[in-house]
Amino acid sequence: MIVLVGENCISAYSILFQGAFGGPMQLGETLIKTTPLIFTALSYSFAFRCGLINIGAEGQLYIGALCSTWAGIHFQGMPAALHVALALLCGFLGGALWGGIVGFLRVRYGASEIITTVMLNYVAVLFVNYCAGGPLREPGGAYPQSAQVYESVRLIRPFEGSRLHIGLLIALCALAVYGIFFRWLPAGYEMRLVGQNQDAARYAGMNVKKDLMVAMLLSGGLGGLAGSMEILGVQFRLMQDFSSGYGFDGIAVALLGGNHPVGILLAAILFGGLRSGGNMLQMMTHVPLAMINVIQAAIILSMLVRLPKYPVLRKRRV
Repeated sequence: MIVLVGENCISAYSILFQGAFGGPMQLGETLIKTTPLIFTALSYSFAFRCGLINIGAEGQLYIGALCSTWAGIHFQGMPAALHVALALLCGFLGGALWGGIVGFLRVRYGASEIITTVMLNYVAVLFVNYCAGGPLREPGGAYPQSAQVYESVRLIRPFEGSRLHIGLLIALCALAVYGIFFRWLPAGYEMRLVGQNQDAARYAGMNVKKDLMVAMLLSGGLGGLAGSMEILGVQFRLMQDFSSGYGFDGIAVALLGGNHPVGILLAAILFGGLRSGGNMLQMMTHVPLAMINVIQAAIILSMLVRLPKYPVLRKRRV
């Protein structure tokens, strides 16, 4: 496709790489985009480890952003550390609530979490768009968006002249906790067993329904934190359709990373680099930004051949 638009492939890929990793500014932009991808990938992976397929990280991201925005435009005068913690907690709880709806429908009625998460994505996006243009709209504002969150709730940017914020550090901590949870903690072992064989887990006396519900709550919370990172670290206000598909790209990141913490980190950097470098590629060549979507789609398709190996995709029952 690059050749079809009259560009040299080597030159185009060189520009793509330079746009993603060519300097401190470019690297910072890549890592900014890496941060929400880590959280949405963890959202998918956490549910996947327990035998669930969470396609709803995009909706959970939107709800988390909504809740963090609400906390960010209230509580003026609160100490910065407490205000940030409160806003992050609100984002996590908002996403957890949205994931909890899916978990309840799964364990109570046996509803497919694939269908319910996809449908709730639409509900979340439309609801948040309504809030941005309605109840949370900036008083006197000309656009359907909220007021800016207070300075006290904005994530610290440690490097002058860069938009990179400490949300990346929070994401790395989340990766570490995820790895420790499933590798070393009894609760993580129990969830892995439920994901691998529900009958064996039930025979061993484990509460399968409880584990599925908890998994969806935590999975949704991680998706909600992705939205919190965007609002508190980058955009500072809630706007309609503010996400560029981080929730869906997170699925590809999780699959490419094999649901392993290190793999997720590397895959998130790759996808963040594609997003960041794609902007420069479009500016300096005739290659459209949609080419990045083609590359990402090719990666996703290559991952599909791995899916039959996962027991979670076999016949399941609660």
